[in-house]
Parts: sequence; structure tokens; C-alpha cells
Amino acid sequence: MTSSARSNPDNTLAALGWGPELATALARHPPGAGAARVTRADRGGVELLAADGPSRALLGPDLSGEPPTTGDWVVVRMRADGRAVCEAVLPRRTAVVRGASDRTSAHQVLAANVDLVVVVEQLDPEPDLGRVERLLTLAWGSGAVPLVVLTKADLAADARWLADDVTAVAPGTDVLVVSATTRQGMEDLRARIRPGWTLVLLGPSGAGKSTLTNALAGREVMEVSALRADGRGRHTTTHRELVPLPGGGVVLDTPGLRGISLVADDDSVAAAFSDIEDLAGGCRFGDCAHGVEPGCAVLAAVADGVLDERRLASWRKLGREARWQAVRRDARLRAEEVAVWKRRHREMRRGYREGLWRR
Repeated sequence: MTSSARSNPDNTLAALGWGPELATALARHPPGAGAARVTRADRGGVELLAADGPSRALLGPDLSGEPPTTGDWVVVRMRADGRAVCEAVLPRRTAVVRGASDRTSAHQVLAANVDLVVVVEQLDPEPDLGRVERLLTLAWGSGAVPLVVLTKADLAADARWLADDVTAVAPGTDVLVVSATTRQGMEDLRARIRPGWTLVLLGPSGAGKSTLTNALAGREVMEVSALRADGRGRHTTTHRELVPLPGGGVVLDTPGLRGISLVADDDSVAAAFSDIEDLAGGCRFGDCAHGVEPGCAVLAAVADGVLDERRLASWRKLGREARWQAVRRDARLRAEEVAVWKRRHREMRRGYREGLWRR
């Protein structure tokens, strides 16, 4: 691992997303270290890509609490024995974060430093609109640009009508209809990838994320498989991996997401449901709960057929989840703060007993 990234990152690093802000952050670390991007993370260490090619590095002791994830830029230093060690994670611009499956306040960073979050949903079988809404809420909360890509257009006889249904639940988000088999829509998707950009593919197993990755890369880099007999997807991708693309940019394929616990705030939900938020602005009362209040513009839209009742229920559900997450997160922070003060108090009492301090 060289330190060439410190002053003059070459085209390789620029194509991976390296820029002036990262160079400034790296300069704050002691000389002699280099920078690399994490292409894959596991318990034993991380796979990296730097200006001088791919490598593997161990995790330093300071990274034991929250290890780097795929997409992170890390500070790397060579040890005397010739092995590379990650010393620190450079600041993340964006992050796709999901909640823990055990419904605690813990979270998991799925991808870091992402520019485009691609929600991948298949057209055959029919798209799951509730899943699209949930993934878009996750995408809006990441700080990156969301995009919906509907795959397997060649298998759906009514692709245009299905796409209209998805567009209706994705206000403010572009929706592309593609087929990696016939190449329909692929050029439009490629046109969304700017040099140095990172896009992450989110969606269920069997939606065609790995097939999209292979099509964008121009070669088979991810294994693909057919749907199961019951129509559900197989978990072909078992890990998150960053794949460089021809012409610059990288794509991050992820394992299929079946259960998606949110880590979102009110702003993320509002962005994913901007149509309902706009309707709510016309309610008679500013604190309208959109339940039984008179003059509720949201309920009026449902009664008039302008707003689908299913979408209203989804908005309410995701809003409750976001508020629940906020409460759990605040409780965890308070517990951590109390634990710190208890530890300091114990240390002070021990010091008094041992005569280290005077009362």
C-alpha cells in the first residue's frame, strides 16, 4: 500500500470516488499512511482497492467498536512485517442504514459514501408497492439520490401499467423500466452513473440485482440463479461487494432484503410520501392526525379516490416505526451517558480509597 493518495490521487482513486474532501481528511493523519476503499468487509478484515491495486488489510485496535463497511474510505498503514492495517475510517458523506432485526435501537450500515440508491423491484412477479415505499424511505434517509429500477421488463406483458403503479408511490423519484436480457433501458441507467459515483442496489432476492451488476460491469462478476419453484428469490449474493465499472464509478450489490427495519426520521418518511405531506398541508387544523378530524384533506383524498387507502396505511405504519426508532435511539444514548458517569464515579471512589485524590 503506497501513500500516493495523500497528495495526488490518480485516475484509479478518482474513478472510485476519491476527492478533495477525502484528501483533506487524510492529511489530518500522521504521514506515511495511505487511503483505500473497502470493497468487501468480513470478520477477519477488509478487502481494499487503492491506487496500486487490490489488497487485504487487518483491522486496527481503534476499529473494534464499529468496523468499516463496504464503501468506506479507510486510512491504511504498512506494518514492519509487511501486512496492511486499517487505522481509521475517513468521514462518510452518506450512508444507507437499516435497523437491527431484533427490534432494538442497534443499526447496520449497509453501504457508505453512496451517490445513488437504486431500489430494484421486479416486474414479474408484480411489484410489491409496500416494499418499494419502505426501501425509498431508507434511500431518502441515506443522503443520496434515490432511483427506482424495475427489472425483467421482457417477462411482463403489462410492464407499462405496472410501472405507472410504482411511479404513483414514488413521488420525486425517477422510475426506470429495464431488461438486462434485451438491454431495454440499460443505456438510460448507465447515463445516471457519473464518473466517480457509487450506486448501491437494494431489493429482494430474485429481483435481478446481480444480473444488473453484471450488465453494468460488462462481464460476469456476480453469480446469478433462477427463482425458486414458489417464485421467491434465491440468496445468490451472500455479501456486499463493490465492483468498479468501465468508464469510472462503482456499483455495490447487496444480498436480498426480506425484512427491512427502518432507521429513519420524520424527514425521510415525508420525502418518501411527499404526496401525502402535500395533502396534509390543506387540512383545516395544523395538528390534524388524519383520523376522524373534520376538514381533513388527507381523508377527503381517500374518499375521492385521489389517494389509495393502502398508501395512507403504509405512511402511518412507517411513521410509527420512525418515531419508535427515535425513542429507542434516545433511550440508548441516555443509557450510554449514564454508564459513562457511573464508570467515572467508580474511578473517583477508587481513587479516594487508594489515596490518589484528596477530598
